[in-house]
Amino acid sequence: MTKSTRSKTPTYRILGLDLSLSPGIAAIEVRNRQPYLVACNSVATTTEDPDALRNYIVESFVSTFVREHRPFDIVVREDFTSGRNKRATQTVFSAWAAADKALHEFGYKAEDLKPALSPTSVKKLVTGNGKAEKDVVAASVRKLLRLSDDYAFRPGYDDSDALAVCLAYAIREKLIGEVVV
Repeated sequence: MTKSTRSKTPTYRILGLDLSLSPGIAAIEVRNRQPYLVACNSVATTTEDPDALRNYIVESFVSTFVREHRPFDIVVREDFTSGRNKRATQTVFSAWAAADKALHEFGYKAEDLKPALSPTSVKKLVTGNGKAEKDVVAASVRKLLRLSDDYAFRPGYDDSDALAVCLAYAIREKLIGEVVV
């Protein structure tokens, strides 16, 4: 019996976060410059609950996803600097803290990317248009991951947005090819 002379192509796993108090999370694996869907999900919290409970839900959601789909080579998140008002900004940063706590429990942290992956840059990298609507982003995500046209994302597209974060990072870092529009 002879050993194969072909070497295994290394894989690169990316965990992507689209954080709010109703976050999306996704994991892709890149093999031979092709991205593959590992998993994606989102969870909706309600404004009827206090922020402490909503943040606990985000932390638990991220923790469960990471436990089920690890290991990851990098954790990336869409950048955020300020919301439409003080309250919106507070809730997003509280979700970041909840996610950071969950990641820390498994020895991960979201990378401080330079340059950051702004919402506009994620859309531009994934669709070719920095102002693309969520349904257009979802269509590009399906195309890049070779998913069927009827692959259903969760209401609100937070899971699709998290996949877009993963794919934007992979495109920017030249792990996969660019989008052809």
